[in-house]
Amino acid sequence: MPPLKQEFTLILHAATAGDEAAKKQLWTMMYDELRRIAHAQLISERSDHTLSTTALVHEAYLRLVDQDKIHVRDRVHFQSVAARAMRQILVDYARRHKAQKRGGGQADLAFDERLYRADERADELLALDEALLRLERLNERLSKVVVCRYFGGLTMDETADIMGLSVRTVERDWVKARGWLFRQMHGSSGGES
Repeated sequence: MPPLKQEFTLILHAATAGDEAAKKQLWTMMYDELRRIAHAQLISERSDHTLSTTALVHEAYLRLVDQDKIHVRDRVHFQSVAARAMRQILVDYARRHKAQKRGGGQADLAFDERLYRADERADELLALDEALLRLERLNERLSKVVVCRYFGGLTMDETADIMGLSVRTVERDWVKARGWLFRQMHGSSGGES
């Protein structure tokens, strides 16, 4: 194992064991990477999204350093787990947003195209999450590839490294998973052009 990877793994294990100094060091080492992952996830969100990259990173980090919830092997696995945590934060956020839109004691507002698009985006994210959960029950590996690539913003090489697969296998799984998810979310085209 290269020295940097080895150092990260040692710090990671110390942090998950409760070492506060190691948690701070891990935070310093991974902050930029977590921001990259968060930015990749937020880039497709609506423009008036109130959750910032920094807020998403901080929320995910709080979940990641909780030793009872996470057991991470190395840096690449950490990236994958971070992506999954951020996905769940965004899904929870979308659910809260949808619940507020359904009432919440507020007066009706005039139609605003941006709000309609925001609701569509929340619907898409929730539909994707439900489809991913179904895919995970059918084929956990395909689901993990989607989480790494879509939510984690990882390359094919990084995804292959995390999962212990060849790049070619990840490429095939990515194509299969995307096709399956598209059919689940939009129905099969049934010969339509």
